Amino acid sequence: MILCLDIGNSHMHGGVFDNDQLQVQFRMASKTGASSDEYGVFLRSVLRENDIDPRDIEAISLCSVVPEVLYPINACCQKYFNLEPFVLQAGVKTGLQIAYRNPLEVGADRIANAIAVTHLYPKQNVIIIDLGTATTFCAISAQKLYMGGVIMAGMKMSMKALESGASKLGSVEIVERDDVLGKSTNESIQSGLFFGAQGAMKEIINGLTERSFDGKKPIIIGTGGFTSVFRDSNIFSEIIPDLVLKGLYLAYKINEEPRK
Repeated sequence: MILCLDIGNSHMHGGVFDNDQLQVQFRMASKTGASSDEYGVFLRSVLRENDIDPRDIEAISLCSVVPEVLYPINACCQKYFNLEPFVLQAGVKTGLQIAYRNPLEVGADRIANAIAVTHLYPKQNVIIIDLGTATTFCAISAQKLYMGGVIMAGMKMSMKALESGASKLGSVEIVERDDVLGKSTNESIQSGLFFGAQGAMKEIINGLTERSFDGKKPIIIGTGGFTSVFRDSNIFSEIIPDLVLKGLYLAYKINEEPRK
């Protein structure tokens, strides 16, 4: 069994693969300053709660966009699982060509997503939209070229900016809206968040399609916590919530299994 961990700004998203199948998924809030023991106790208990013996974990594959978390997570893996984790970072094999001016700037979670889509959609152009703390767009060519991307504030971040910058505006539930016109302050904020993000996604997809893929419509893959809000918006070709975990599992297989 392979334990995969994606450590983001807001949550740690984890899963366990057995014979290429994702058996279990879980999340916990990311906590800057958490100790190796806190991570270790959580991981062992969540595995047991899902009927998985921690001793059955043969390897751990992880990525993090929060550098200060890597040390306690690494120590956790060694202390509680007796394993040195595989970390998706610069220098490992990905099967991708990175067209960024500085490839080191590309977030490891975005690389994991790209690895997964090149496996799931071989020889096809793909745009990945990850709706998390930030909303990111990644353009992947049929030749496995990571062409580049777009980054904008995520929906929750936008809501918090309104809350902190305008004294009379508060937090709202982020939901799908049918009517653009809000009849209350809360509805108006919800409408702005939903239709603002939807319009931005459509505009960026159109721009990438025309300028990066010569007008040929790519496959649009949605992932991340807020994709479900746009399930009925006809934006995505497919929604894959566990895309980053699939990428981490494949990255481990590319790098570690040949050595074994």
